[in-house]
Amino acid sequence: MNVYCYITFPTTYFALRAESLLKQSGMDFKMVPVPRSISSSCGIALRCPCADRSRAERLLKENRVEIQGSYEIAEKEFTLP
Repeated sequence: MNVYCYITFPTTYFALRAESLLKQSGMDFKMVPVPRSISSSCGIALRCPCADRSRAERLLKENRVEIQGSYEIAEKEFTLP
């Protein structure tokens, strides 16, 4: 199993700001739909390695990007048959 950290945002605006800031920083991340285990509503989440979680959160806070939540989720590795 792989463990990833997900950061969610109250609005799409903050998700897009986060994406821009993390691209500039060179951090490893991916923007993904919010996993159903976090919320049944639609939305965008930032997925990153858990080792980078505090760095990402600090960068977002310093740049006034609001975070709705931060989660660690273990996921099964997807393999094709």
